Amino acid sequence: MKIVDAKVVVTSPGRNFVTLKLTTDEGLTGLGDATLNGRELAVVSYLTDHVAPLLIGLDPHRIEDTWQSLYRGAYWRRGPVTMAAIAAVDVALWDIKAKAAGLPLYQLLGGASRERVGTYGHANGRDIPELLDSVRARLAEGYPAVRIQSGIPGLKAVYGVSDTDETGAPVLHQQARPLVEDWDTAAYLRHVPTVFEAARAEFGAELPLLHDSHHRLTPVQAARLGKDLEPYRPFWLEDCTPAENQEALRLVRRSTTTPLAVGEVFNTVYDYQTLVTEQLIDYVRSAVTHFGGVTPLRKLFDFAAQYQIKSAIHGPEDISPVGMAAAVHLDLAVHNFGIQEYSGHTPLTDEVFRHAYTFSDGHLHPGEAPGIGVELDEELAAAHPYAAAYLPVNRLHDGTVHDW
Repeated sequence: MKIVDAKVVVTSPGRNFVTLKLTTDEGLTGLGDATLNGRELAVVSYLTDHVAPLLIGLDPHRIEDTWQSLYRGAYWRRGPVTMAAIAAVDVALWDIKAKAAGLPLYQLLGGASRERVGTYGHANGRDIPELLDSVRARLAEGYPAVRIQSGIPGLKAVYGVSDTDETGAPVLHQQARPLVEDWDTAAYLRHVPTVFEAARAEFGAELPLLHDSHHRLTPVQAARLGKDLEPYRPFWLEDCTPAENQEALRLVRRSTTTPLAVGEVFNTVYDYQTLVTEQLIDYVRSAVTHFGGVTPLRKLFDFAAQYQIKSAIHGPEDISPVGMAAAVHLDLAVHNFGIQEYSGHTPLTDEVFRHAYTFSDGHLHPGEAPGIGVELDEELAAAHPYAAAYLPVNRLHDGTVHDW
């Protein structure tokens, strides 16, 4: 079997997605997600101009060899653009291999380690009452755990607090320049404990509550927040400080027993070495799409398992159903699974990417279709072309870009 075609598809059914489609001489196809939110076209060029020509004529069954060749052969290693491109190739090859075997991908990864995959949903509000309503909505949808993000008094726009339509669904903003959000760390540190206090008073001690600081704190500030949240027993505090400085988590870990989750911006195991071997975190958060695919992420989970650290694959709306499907297959197979982030996609996105995975009673299952279980409607995808969109920028009250 040989690869005879490698096609990159860019579509925007509400937000931008980049998909690699590989085709073999036996008519098998495989899909891989290469979406890099806000930098999609950089990955498109990387794939189209530099990677796709190298794939023609290769044996699609040689997944490990192809991965190592793409990672090491370019000399310029790592980085989100490179690893998103490699991830797309890796997942597409796994898709082909599983289809050739007539099995869902999780069976090739050792089979199921659980019956289904537990998730958490996103709740947010401009103030605490609106947040509590959002939590109620997530619970009504069946989510067993909820991430809570609240507006902060005095700030106009805050990460994780999205505009909603009349149904309560997030409104996605596509714009030609980044949205500027304001920020005040002191106000944030004062406010978040009151958010948890209100949520615990309303929903009790049993509901797992998560929170994302989105890298905005120094190690000392993160340590303080973790300590302040201890009475409310959060499931985790996510990305409390920029963890590229891995040693910074030593101070946070010494100061609080609040569980820590890190890694959605990481793209290789080297970003985790100190964090894992010194047991400075409790959950690894990388996405299949941004970590180079199923092949390296499975290795990361096996590495983390030696230190009693669990998986928690990044799963926001900007991971396409292709990337989400690959994540759910991996979730079902690994023994140190922790939890899966899941926000779902718009109905239009689900039409473009028809998928076998299902969400029911707060849990996901990848389905039994051969491969990853996703089919791309290329005609519908073409009807929704790329639209420039950027992630927001934070500025402090004095106008300077927030250093995080």
